[in-house]
Order: sequence, then C-alpha cells, then structure tokens
Amino acid sequence: MRGEFIPIPPTSMTFAPGTIYHVYNRGNNKEPIFFQERNYVFFLNKVIKELNNHMDFLAYCLMPNHFHFMIYTKPTIVSKQASDSFRVLLSSYTRAIHKQEKRTGSLFQQNTKAKEIDDSAYAQTCFHYIHQNPLH
Repeated sequence: MRGEFIPIPPTSMTFAPGTIYHVYNRGNNKEPIFFQERNYVFFLNKVIKELNNHMDFLAYCLMPNHFHFMIYTKPTIVSKQASDSFRVLLSSYTRAIHKQEKRTGSLFQQNTKAKEIDDSAYAQTCFHYIHQNPLH
C-alpha cells in the first residue's frame, strides 16, 4: 500500500571483524513470519543479497515464527554497514509480507539479537542448537 507506515525493525547490533555471532529474531507476539513455502526462498534470497558482502554463514535455521543464523563476520566488515544491511533485510521482507498477507504492523519482535560467540564450546553448542531446532 502506498503511504503505509512500515515499522522498521531496529538494529542495535554491532559487529566486530573476524568474529562469530548467533543472530536471531522471531515474529512479533511469536506469530509466524513465514506464511508460504515461497516466503522462505524469498527471505534467503534477500539474505544473500543484503548480507553476503559482510559475513559468511556457518549455520542457519528458518522456522515458521523465527530464524537463527550463525555467522562469521568478514575481516573487512564495517559494523554500521552490516547492521544497516540487517535492517534493510528485515524491513524489505516485512513490506513484502504485508503486501502478500494484506496486513500491517510489526512482523518481527523489537530487536534482532546478535550474541558474540567467544569460545569453541559455545560455538559447538550453538551450531548444534541451530541444526536441531527444527526437530524440537
């Protein structure tokens, strides 16, 4: 809809070069963020377009009402650009879903989380958690 206010998901994330992070968010009020099979493909294509220049993906999981990424930031990363890329990803995906579902309001919960993974035990736990998430 032309002129519709689209809430832009805030991104207070900061990223350091050459660092592993667990990035995740879910639907507002735990509601779905993916409504059709094609939404997953569309979202992943947006992820590639917006984020590939800033990070490598070690693991990911897309569930009907949330997502998880385990990423490694590239050594040349500029934190603000990476954070802005997440904002663009989520806001453009939100606009597409609003159009598809004829809805308004927040699609995602307030803040996307990015937790630094600073030890190998946590990295391994996080990696397995992301891959086991669809089974639980």
